[in-house]
Amino acid sequence: MSALQSVAPIMEDGMAVGKSSSLTEDKNASMYFNRKSSQDTGMQRGEEEAGWRSKVKGLLWHGGSTFDAWLNATSIQVAQVLLTFPYSFAQLGLASGIAFQLLYGLMGCWTCYMITCLYADYRNKKEKENVSFENHTIQWFEVLGGLLGPWWRTVGLVFNAALLFCAVTIQLIACGSTVYYINDALPKRTWTIIFGACCLSTVLIPTVHNYRVLSFVGIIMTSYTAWYLTIAAAAHGQIPDVRHSGPNSMVEYFTGATNMLYAFGGHAVTVEIMHAMWKPKKFKLVYLYAIFYIFTLTIPSATTIYWAFGDVLLHNSNAFAVLPKTRWRDTAVILMLMHQLIEIGLLALPIYILWEKLLGIHPAKFYIRVIVRVPVVLVVWFFALMIPFFGPINSVVGALLVTFSVFIIPCAAHMVFYRRSTARKNAVEQPPFWLPSWAATYVVNVCIILWILVVGVGFGGWASIQNMIEQVTTFGFFAKCFQCPPKH
Repeated sequence: MSALQSVAPIMEDGMAVGKSSSLTEDKNASMYFNRKSSQDTGMQRGEEEAGWRSKVKGLLWHGGSTFDAWLNATSIQVAQVLLTFPYSFAQLGLASGIAFQLLYGLMGCWTCYMITCLYADYRNKKEKENVSFENHTIQWFEVLGGLLGPWWRTVGLVFNAALLFCAVTIQLIACGSTVYYINDALPKRTWTIIFGACCLSTVLIPTVHNYRVLSFVGIIMTSYTAWYLTIAAAAHGQIPDVRHSGPNSMVEYFTGATNMLYAFGGHAVTVEIMHAMWKPKKFKLVYLYAIFYIFTLTIPSATTIYWAFGDVLLHNSNAFAVLPKTRWRDTAVILMLMHQLIEIGLLALPIYILWEKLLGIHPAKFYIRVIVRVPVVLVVWFFALMIPFFGPINSVVGALLVTFSVFIIPCAAHMVFYRRSTARKNAVEQPPFWLPSWAATYVVNVCIILWILVVGVGFGGWASIQNMIEQVTTFGFFAKCFQCPPKH
C-alpha cells in the first residue's frame, strides 16, 4: 500500500504535467490558427482591394471596347473645326456648305473603311507569323509597308506624319485664338505660349487605351459648345442689314470647300484607335456612327450662325468672335479649350510613337519615352507661334496633306493590294453587302480619287495657297494678334 501510495502522487503529478502541457499546446495551436486566420483574412482583404483598384483602373483608364473606339473617333474628329464651319459657310453659301459637309463626311467614312480592310489583312498576316504586338502599336505606314512594300511605307509615313504634325499645330493655334474671347488683356500669341506649356502634359498619356474618360468628357464639352452656338445665334437673331452673298469668288469658294475636307480628315489616327480595341474587327462601322453624330452638331450650329450674321463671318474665322460675351459663351469657350487639349493629345500620340520608333526606344520603360516626347511638343509650339493663321491654315493642310493622307492613299492602296485574285479571296473584309462586287469597290475608289485630285488638290490647293499668301502678307510671321479687333 505504501508503495502504491508513493507511486500515486508521481502518477498524478505526471498526469498534471501532461495535462498542463496539452493545454499549452492547445493554446499555442489556437493562437497559431487564429494568427493564420487573421493573415488569411488580411490577404483576402488585400486581394479584394487590389481587385477593386484594378476594376476602377480598368473602368477609368484602360478602354478597348467598341464604345471606347467611338468615343475616340468622335472626340478626335470634332473640336476647333466646329468654330470654323460658319466661316466656311460664308465662303461657300448655305447650300454648298451643307452639301460639302455631307459629301466629305461620307467620303471620309468610305476611306476609313478602306484603312480598316487593309489593317485587318495586315494584322491577320502578322498573327499567322506569330508576331506579338504586346509592346508595339501598329501604325498606318507599317500597314502599307507590310502589305505593299517599302515605297508605300515611305509615302504613308511622310504624308501621315506631316498631316498629324500640322493638325496638332492648328489645335494649339486654335487654343490661343479661342481663349482670347474670354480675356483679351493678353494677345493671342501670348495665350499660345501659355497653352503650349499646357500641351507638355500630353506626353504623360501612354496609349489610345488611356483616353476613355478624356474622350467621353471631350464629347460632352463639344456638344455643349455646338448647341450653345445654335441657341445663342437663334436667340440673337439676324443683325441689321444682314447679307448672305457667298460665294463671292472662286478663291473663297474652294478655300471653304477645302476647310470642309480638312474637317473630315480626322481618321488619320484610325489605325492607332483600331489597335487599341480588344476586337478590332468591330471598328468598321464605328467611324460611320461618329460622323452621323458629328453632323448633328456641325450642321445646326453652322447654319444658324450663318443665318444670323451672314457676311460678317468672312472676317471672323472663329465663331466666338461674332457672339456677345456672356457667361454661357465663356463656359463654351472654356469647355472647347479643354476638349482641344484632349484632341491635341490624341493627334500627337501617333507622332510620339513614331518618334519613339525612329529612336529605337518604343518598347523601353515609359519614363524614358516621356522624356523623348518633349522635343516634339517644343517643335509644334514653335510653328504655332510662327504661323498663327487660324482658319486659312486649315484649308492649306486640307488641300496638300489631308487629300493624300486620308483620301487618295487609302483608296489607291486598297486597289493595288486587292488587284490579285488570291488577295481578294483571302481578304478578311469582303465588299459591303450593298456593293455587288469588287469591281464596284474599284469604281467608288476611282471616283473619290479623281474628285479629290481635281477639287481638293487642284482647285482647293490653288485657292488655299492664295488665301494663305494674303494672310502672311497682311499679318506677317509670328503675328502678335491675328484677326484681333482694334482696342479703343
